[in-house]
Amino acid sequence: MKVSIYIAQSLDGYIARPDGGLDWLEHDAGDDDYGYHAFMAGVDVIVMGRGTFEMVASFGGAWPYAVPVVVLSTTLREIPEALTDHAQLMSGAPADVLAALAAQDYGHVYVDGGITAQGFIAAGLVDALIVTTLPILLGQGKPLFGAVPADIHLSLVSCEGFASGVTQVRYNVG
Repeated sequence: MKVSIYIAQSLDGYIARPDGGLDWLEHDAGDDDYGYHAFMAGVDVIVMGRGTFEMVASFGGAWPYAVPVVVLSTTLREIPEALTDHAQLMSGAPADVLAALAAQDYGHVYVDGGITAQGFIAAGLVDALIVTTLPILLGQGKPLFGAVPADIHLSLVSCEGFASGVTQVRYNVG
């Protein structure tokens, strides 16, 4: 099983404003999706935290994911009825979640959301890290990375700059 994180951050390392706001992500990319659709074509299931799920659900319109979504939460009791065909609830340690997904024959897991990503990173369960950095300084907010139990070494796979000022780095973890 492969576990990847594909996430955007500000140049100063934040993935959201202090209130969770994502308005700063509205960046003129032209026709470029920074490899997102190609990445998603290889994903079998998405694991996201409650906060990310609620944010995505609040956007309205059609559900944006073509693959199943697992929502990790200890507080959410049920998935809204309109989304039960797209998402399921799960709780537990990252290793237990991956074991449950492996039992369902998922091969490539995309982990999304700050706290959830931090938990999988700290548990040493992430294989690939794709970080897209937007040319903006927020000054404060929710950081991409949290505390880790030990150094985590990364191997650079690629680094790309875009005309929009966005950069993207891809690493293998470990």
